[in-house]
Amino acid sequence: MTETPTCSCGADEPRRIVFPCAGQANTGQLSNIAAVRLTEEGFGSIACVALLATGAEGLVKNAKNADEVVVIDGCPAVCAKKIAEAQGIVPAQHVIVTECGIEKGPSRSYTEDDIETVVAAVWRGEGRRRSTKKREPSAGPSSGCGCGCDGPC
Repeated sequence: MTETPTCSCGADEPRRIVFPCAGQANTGQLSNIAAVRLTEEGFGSIACVALLATGAEGLVKNAKNADEVVVIDGCPAVCAKKIAEAQGIVPAQHVIVTECGIEKGPSRSYTEDDIETVVAAVWRGEGRRRSTKKREPSAGPSSGCGCGCDGPC
């Protein structure tokens, strides 16, 4: 069996945008730090769900053109998912921190194990919908990275 060669620059990797809810509770804060960690690990690019809620044209366009939109909500209120859907964006993957076995509490504290639990759930594909958009072969230099700047970064 022949393996398809992959590009070492990552250009052939799925373009993912990760929206954390970033709520004030420990689970919301965990959603944000997990999205930062996922960005650092090369899973995708974190983007601001508050900016998405404003309908920022560049961010909405980038999210709709991304291969996958991943939403990490802290609790069953699913605020980030509701914001995405209000902009016409259906997440390909939706992870809820409290469904990862982490209890929502009044403090904003969390552990390194809590972060790893959420990050691992996203990498494993938990909450993933069955069908995701396939990437077109030539996205071009102006396709954007998902950060919302609408530029070629």
